[in-house]
Amino acid sequence: MNPAPLYRRVLLKVSGEALMGAQEFGIEVETMTRIARDIAQVHAMGVEVCLVVGGGNIFRGVSAAGWGMDRASGDYMGMLSTVINALALQSALEKLGHPTRVQSAIPMSSICEPYIRRRAQRHMEKGRIVIFAAGTGNPFFTTDSAAALRASEMNCDALLKGTQVDGVYSADPKKDESAVRYDRLEYMDVLANELGVMDASAISLAKENSIPILVFSIHNAGAFAEVICGRGTYTTICHKV
Repeated sequence: MNPAPLYRRVLLKVSGEALMGAQEFGIEVETMTRIARDIAQVHAMGVEVCLVVGGGNIFRGVSAAGWGMDRASGDYMGMLSTVINALALQSALEKLGHPTRVQSAIPMSSICEPYIRRRAQRHMEKGRIVIFAAGTGNPFFTTDSAAALRASEMNCDALLKGTQVDGVYSADPKKDESAVRYDRLEYMDVLANELGVMDASAISLAKENSIPILVFSIHNAGAFAEVICGRGTYTTICHKV
């Protein structure tokens, strides 16, 4: 018998970089399809799923600011990139037979719904996957902050962040072989030690609303479902260790 999921409603944060696969830019179809299968697997378990997707595979506002571009303009361009990724993920999920809705914090009525909290909740209650695009709709806020905000608004039981590694480490394990992986951390440990898994505002918002953050590798097929069932390798960030 397969283990039952531990959560009724979850938000998954997918970075834009996760969609690149082995490419240096854009969307790798095979990688996007694998991630969509993982999401569909969890949805098929009866879990209500919503997503926040980043846009770093197409455009990153912070990098643009480094070129001398106005930061707010760069951030708005980054938000538009998240809409492209959201529409691509929507297509991949619906090909797998899972009804999906995209809601954008920046209204784009020709291509997706505007973000309306109660409508998004209703979509999930009806068994639809909801993808939140365009971050918070405001410059100077990351999609990590958007993930914590939407998880709070949707009354999610957990916020899952799919990353490049299988949890939170004391340092970058790709650069430091002595880096230690943590199984559990308190919110304040992440903030005090500047571990960098999510920005401080996202961690603080999750802490304020008592939403556990589960960090796992998005590149391991089936890892999303494993974590939802309390198995596999991941790091839990919560109030008490």
